Parts: sequence; C-alpha cells; structure tokens
Amino acid sequence: MELLRFATAGSVDDGKSTLIGRLLYDSKAIFEDQLEAVERTSRDRGDEYTNLALLTDGLRAEREQGITIDVAYRYFATPKRKFVIADTPGHIQYTRNMVTGASTADLALVLVDARKGVLEQSRRHAFLASLLGIPHLVVCVNKMDLVDWSQERYEEIKAEFRSFAMKLEVRDLSFVPVSALHGDNVVTRSGNSPWYEGAPLLHHLEEVHIASDRNLIDARLPVQYVIRPMTEEHHDYRGYAGTVAGGVLKPGDQVVVLPSGFTSTIDAIDGPDGRPVDEAFSPMAVTVRLADDIDVSRGDMICRDRNRPHVGQDLEAMVCWLTAEASLRPGVKLAIKHTTRWGRALVKDLQYRLDVNTLHRDETASELTLNEIGRVRLRTTVPLFFDEYRRNRATGSFVLVDESSNNTVGAGMIIGPTDTP
Repeated sequence: MELLRFATAGSVDDGKSTLIGRLLYDSKAIFEDQLEAVERTSRDRGDEYTNLALLTDGLRAEREQGITIDVAYRYFATPKRKFVIADTPGHIQYTRNMVTGASTADLALVLVDARKGVLEQSRRHAFLASLLGIPHLVVCVNKMDLVDWSQERYEEIKAEFRSFAMKLEVRDLSFVPVSALHGDNVVTRSGNSPWYEGAPLLHHLEEVHIASDRNLIDARLPVQYVIRPMTEEHHDYRGYAGTVAGGVLKPGDQVVVLPSGFTSTIDAIDGPDGRPVDEAFSPMAVTVRLADDIDVSRGDMICRDRNRPHVGQDLEAMVCWLTAEASLRPGVKLAIKHTTRWGRALVKDLQYRLDVNTLHRDETASELTLNEIGRVRLRTTVPLFFDEYRRNRATGSFVLVDESSNNTVGAGMIIGPTDTP
C-alpha cells in the first residue's frame, strides 16, 4: 500500500491539531482508550466538547497554552493508502520544528482561518513548504462555520493565496473549505457548502498522485553498509546495502562507483528479506551485488556512468539554522553529513539572510541565528556527490553538526556548485 507523508502548517490557532484529530476520529483511527483519555482531559479543562486537538498536542505546555510546540507524528490508514502526519507548530520561534517535520513530506496542509484570512504566518509556512520542495500544497480554509459558509469569503481567501503562491515554486495547489471542529468536508462532503464542487479533504489525500514526484531518472544509491557474511554458505557474498535515492536500478545495468570511478555491472539486487528483486527504485532499501570485485565502502555512491551527480567540494546552499547555542558565520567549521558520507565543512561566505515573512534578502547580514534561513557557500574536506535540491531532495540535502557537542545545528538544501552563475 502506498504511503503518503504530509505536514500541517499555518498560523497559530488556525486549527491544525483539531483538523488532524478530526481526520483520525472520523476515519476510525483512534483507539477507544485514546478517545476516553481525550474526553476525560477535555472535561477536566472545562471544554464543552471533546477537544480533538489533544490527540496531537501531547506536551503539557501545549495543552496548557493551547498551541503546538513540538512536531507530533501520527499514523493512520484507509483501505486506499497509509499516512504519516507531521503536526508542526505555527510560531516563528519554532521554525526549525516546522522545517524538521516537513522535510520528508509529500504534501503540505496549510490552514487559513476564514475570519482572519491569509496572515503573515500562513505566508511563511507556504514559503517554507516551497523552499523544502514539497510538491503538493492543499489550503484548508478552516472555521467556515464562523463566517456562515460564505462562498464570497472563501473565494476572497483563495484569490489572495493564489496571488502570493505565484511568487513561489508551487507545482500543485488545491483548496478545500472545512470546519475541523464539526468535521465538514474533512472526511465526508458537507451539506453546508453546496457551492463547493470539489472532494472532501480525505478523498484528496487518498487520490493525490505522488508516484511521479520522486526522481526516477537519475540512478543514485549511496552505500550505507558493505555486507560480507563470511559463512561457509555465503563465503563469496559481497553486497552493498543502502536506500535508493533516485532513478531505477536493474540487474545487468552498467554502473560506476564514486569516487573511485570503477565501472561494473549489477549482478543481482536483493530486497530487505534477502530475496532477489527485478528492479530497485526510490525509496527502496536494497543490497546491490556487482559482477566485479571492486573497492566500495560506506559513503561511496553507485550511479550510471553517463548520468553522474555533481562531484565537488564547493557548493552553495540554503541553510536553516537550528540552534541558539551558536551562530553560523563565515569561517565556522562544522561536520557535514550528506547521504551516507561524512566530512568537515568550512563556511566560506554568507551571501544573504532571508526574511521568511517578506522574502526580503538582507545582504548585509553577518550571521544566522536560531530559526533563520540564509544562502551560504561551503567548502568541504571530502568531495560530495550531490544534485540540486530541486531535482533530488535526497541527494540535494545535508545536515551540519557541531563537532564538540555532536548536536545537529543546521539543515541545508543544495542550490548547486559555487561556480553556478
């Protein structure tokens, strides 16, 4: 069954957690004891209704303040598809949580309060979704019951959001009028919006086409582990295990191993259960066996000879800074992890800091601090095998790690090598 990962985004108190709670409740994805606990907590808080937002707002501070602080992951399934939900916070001081939760999403749900319209935080989250390369954006105009299901108000918000989205790289944009509190147009169509001709939200999530979102052209297999059982039965077995990061690999394909440049042919591909498979594609975890006994180790990459990634030590990237303990400045040295490859990186230059609310570029900025995003130039101690992030999210992303504390301090999206005009 196909898996869809999606993240919620939007301004504070737009109803993100309530919408997810309603999705889980109406799709029968909540256990009885979970529902009883939520009902009990709702009564203790003095709520007049069962507060479904409590299903995702699990931190004590979240329940006390009625806001989302950390990313909450929830899982559910329908007969058509499996889902992983990342409920991300709306406050600007939790931008790093939003970036973390949405980094692997196939789709972003941006909620807009029908009374307030498109706010600064709504725009910021739409921009972050675009920056993170999320292919599908669904705008849920929530709390429609509080504007008497006004079609005119819905069309106003729709036009305003479309106007802003034209500045972003949004490939697929959809709109749904909903009332998360009452369940209108969430799982089933509502009689309160006869003018809305589209499908309810869950139907859209079940049917949105994501198979072609992954890069099926550029074959990439970062080697994570070399498997040599060294048993009598498998004394000559040598396999290179990893998660396919792009393209399609088949037995008989001519491949090249980077950085050595040695070429070989794929002899066989084994799945996670050890059984041979006819082909491997993203995001399958496989073990590739080559016809020739060549030197391959963790951090190397298997790809096609005539379709290689960029190989280099100088790159430009958009970086989101994730820590308050230190700042990103030119001259700072950090560890970098790109696919399965580790190295060290020097920050050569901070070209500009981006205001995620106005999209203004501050070219006079000298550093990035917590939750800030900017364009930087890096030089690494080892060659990286990368593609542009917009072409391949798996081989176009990296994390930066503080070597003294071993904390992840930055998340980066590669724009290209520094010699790109």
